[in-house]
Amino acid sequence: MESIILIGHGSPKKDANNIETMGRLLHSMIHPDCSKGCVRVAYLQFAKPELSDTIKESVRNGAKKIIIHPYFLISGMHVTKDIPEMIKEAEKMYPDVEFIYTEPLGIHEKLVHVVMERIHAANGLLPQDIEKRSFEIISEEIDLSDIPQEQVPIIKRVIHTTADFEFKKTLIFHPDAITTGINAIRAGKNILTDVEMVKTGINKKLLKKWGGEVICKIQNSSRFIRDKTQNSENKTKAEMGIDSALKENNNIGIIAIGNAPTALLKVIEILNNSSLVPRPSSLVIGVPVGFVKAFKSKALLSTQNFPFITNLSRKGGSPIAAAIVNALLKIAEGGDICGKQISSLIENWD
Repeated sequence: MESIILIGHGSPKKDANNIETMGRLLHSMIHPDCSKGCVRVAYLQFAKPELSDTIKESVRNGAKKIIIHPYFLISGMHVTKDIPEMIKEAEKMYPDVEFIYTEPLGIHEKLVHVVMERIHAANGLLPQDIEKRSFEIISEEIDLSDIPQEQVPIIKRVIHTTADFEFKKTLIFHPDAITTGINAIRAGKNILTDVEMVKTGINKKLLKKWGGEVICKIQNSSRFIRDKTQNSENKTKAEMGIDSALKENNNIGIIAIGNAPTALLKVIEILNNSSLVPRPSSLVIGVPVGFVKAFKSKALLSTQNFPFITNLSRKGGSPIAAAIVNALLKIAEGGDICGKQISSLIENWD
C-alpha cells in the first residue's frame, strides 16, 4: 500500500492550517475509488499532526511506501534540512518502509498563471476581464487557424485550464460531438460525471438555464461495495456509480469522465449494448489521467461510432472534463469563451 503525505509549515492561527482541503482534492484525483486515508497531511510546527505522527499512522494502516511532498514554494531550510532529517529518523524506525521525498512546489508555469490572476484581481480587474486577457494570451502564443472553428473554444478552454498547449494536438473530436453536446444542453438533458470533482467544476448556473442538472452517483455506490455480491466486489465505486445512473436516468445527454478509466470503459460497454440501456445518442467526454488503463480507455473511446471528445495522451483529469463541458455551455449560450458570438454555428445545429 502507498501513502502520500503533504507537509506544510503550520501557523499559530488555526484557520490557516487548511492543507487538508488540498489533501482531499489530491486523494479524489489520484484514488477516486478509494475510501482509505491514502493521502494525509502533517505540519512542521504550531499545528497537529506532526510528520512523525502521520508517518506512524500511515505505517499502522499498512503503508509500505510513503511519498512525502513538502507543500512549500521554495527550498529553504525546512525543505532541505529539517524535513529530510525527520525522514532519516523514520527510515531507522521503519526499515521495511520505502520513503520518497519530492521536490517542493517551486517555480512552475501554472503557478505563474495563478499569481497573474491574483495581481489582476487586486488591481481591480473583474474575473471576466482576467479570463478575457488570458484567452488573448493563448491566441497570441498558438495558431489555431487550422482547427475547425467549432472546436476552437473547447481547445482554448482546456489550454486555459491546464496552461498546456499540447492539447491542441491531442484532443480528438467525433464529427457529431459538438452538435450532440449543444443539442443535449439546449434540450435540458442532464450531465453525468464519474466523480464529484468533475461535478463541482461544471457551471451549474448556465446549465440550469436550460433545465438540466449534474448527476454523480459515486457516493451512492458505497452500498454496493458493502453488499460484497459476486457482481460488485471487483468493480470500482466510479464504475458502479456510472452503471447505476445510466440504468436509472434516461435523460442523460452528456457523460463526462475525468478521473476513472473503469467508469469510461463501463460507459463504452453500456452504450454499445442497447439492450442494457436503450437511449438516444449521448456525448461522451472521456479524459481520465494515467499511464496504462486510462490511455487504453481513451484509445478505445476514439474508435467508437457514438459522439465523443477525448485526448490521446496520458494527460487528462477532472478539471479538463469540466472545462470541456463549460466550453459547450458557453457555446450553447451563444458565445465562445472569449466572448465572441458564434450564434450562426448554433443555428445550423437546431
